[in-house]
Amino acid sequence: MENPEHPSGKKLSNVFIYASIIVGLMVVIGIVIPDRFGIVTSNVGSWIIEYFGWYYLIITTLMVFFCIFLIFSPIGKLKLGKPYHKPEFRTISWLAMLFSAGMGIGLVFYGAAEPVQHYLGPPTADPQTEAAMIEAMRSTFFHYGFHAWAMYAVVALALAYSQFRKGEVGLLSKTLRPILGDRVDGPIGVAVDVLSVFATIIGVAVSLGIGTLQINGGLNYLFNVPINIVTQGIIIAVVTFLFLISAWSGLSKGIQYLSNLNMGLAGILLITVLIIGPTMMILNMMNTSTGAMLDTFLYNSLDVAPLNQQKNDWLEVWTIYYWGWWMSWSPFVGIFIARVSRGRTVREFIIAVLLVPTIVSIIWFSVFGVTGIEIGQSTPSIFELNPETMLFGIFNELPLSTILSVTALLLIASFFVTSADSATYVLGMQTTFGSLQPSNKVKVIWGVALSSIAFVLLLSGGESGLNALQSAAIVSAFPFSIVIISMMVSFYKDANEERKYLGLSITPNKQRMKEYVEKSKRERAEEIKLRKQMEQEAESQE
Repeated sequence: MENPEHPSGKKLSNVFIYASIIVGLMVVIGIVIPDRFGIVTSNVGSWIIEYFGWYYLIITTLMVFFCIFLIFSPIGKLKLGKPYHKPEFRTISWLAMLFSAGMGIGLVFYGAAEPVQHYLGPPTADPQTEAAMIEAMRSTFFHYGFHAWAMYAVVALALAYSQFRKGEVGLLSKTLRPILGDRVDGPIGVAVDVLSVFATIIGVAVSLGIGTLQINGGLNYLFNVPINIVTQGIIIAVVTFLFLISAWSGLSKGIQYLSNLNMGLAGILLITVLIIGPTMMILNMMNTSTGAMLDTFLYNSLDVAPLNQQKNDWLEVWTIYYWGWWMSWSPFVGIFIARVSRGRTVREFIIAVLLVPTIVSIIWFSVFGVTGIEIGQSTPSIFELNPETMLFGIFNELPLSTILSVTALLLIASFFVTSADSATYVLGMQTTFGSLQPSNKVKVIWGVALSSIAFVLLLSGGESGLNALQSAAIVSAFPFSIVIISMMVSFYKDANEERKYLGLSITPNKQRMKEYVEKSKRERAEEIKLRKQMEQEAESQE
């Protein structure tokens, strides 16, 4: 009989069955009646935006301040693991994996397109003015900054703490044990895990759909490849084959190598454009826009613009969409970064997750956003391009245009593979009782499912494929938001009790700490003994 504390990754759970049925039905419906599927998704998304936009802003802001509180709280001293656990990955590789899994495709797709679109249609300023340019950069920094990573951090903290410190299996439902007790082992737990799987699939499928649109746009701009659903289907099929190969190679090999490749390609692209673009304007706007973001941070975190129709319409298209997308991504990114963060302290984890990606995003959007706006001012035709082709149109106006465009295509494809590879691991883990080593068969099934959903969303969106992707993100995030709030409460309850037990404060209880370390040493010895017994049993069975 399989030990539930050490799942093999081969046994499928009820979560796999139920989630597979839901995803299968979505794929069939999306293929049979794509237009109707797209209309229903869009209508539900619009309803959520209209009646619950305020709710999205409140809960995401609460997560930011919860993370800030933990940095300065004694809870920050707790380790995501036992006292003897050391970080599995080098810090630079760890940060690369955090960033690549979290936002890769979005950065490339919106790197120039979002600031340009805000410049043409700002939340409050007059379009194409100096004030609009500051608002454009400030808003982009805001969308890719602290709020997004606070959502990821909350989910990852709860899971890593539950899994590596408390010995639970790696399922989101188990993080709720402090508030739900043994009910997490029954139907309630299954429902939570199915919901997290569904949110993960939609969130990642949205990202893959966006990546497909931009690869198609780049090929069209460079080689006149037609932009249509057939081409997009071929792109998805090719990249699916690539990321399944990566997934088959395993976490420590495939994802780590690809993450380092992503950072290398992104760094080359970033530095090149910074040098050949309007360098001084980029650096000056980066400072000014960062200050503007911090200056208006609290106000924009909660403002739903009930008396300003221009900003209200803008919020629905941008901020609320982003909060929905990040929320639907949070189970995927949270589970993944929890998996690679064992051995880090709570404080170290939150500081890294909140600050490093936010700073990199500010630099990235400053370089590509300011370059895009400056080129568009002298070449107005740039402003007429679709988001998926805009980056390549901007590169066309710079030296080394072909090299930049080809590098960007490689980077998008690499980010696509990394995100999908990470997602297959996370989905496999969630549907095999939290196994840290899900079988390749399960990962392949979920890889095909992810690509199928991405294709269905593009098919149902027709010419407005991006709108369909945005609606799907908002819809999937709404029910999962309740789970995130519960995880936040559950983590604090459990971690605060341990803080009290250990006497963690300005002057920690040294005796309690000593007792805890001794207890952990005994647990480690028992863990090693159990592992040897399992290896001996496996050898005897062979």
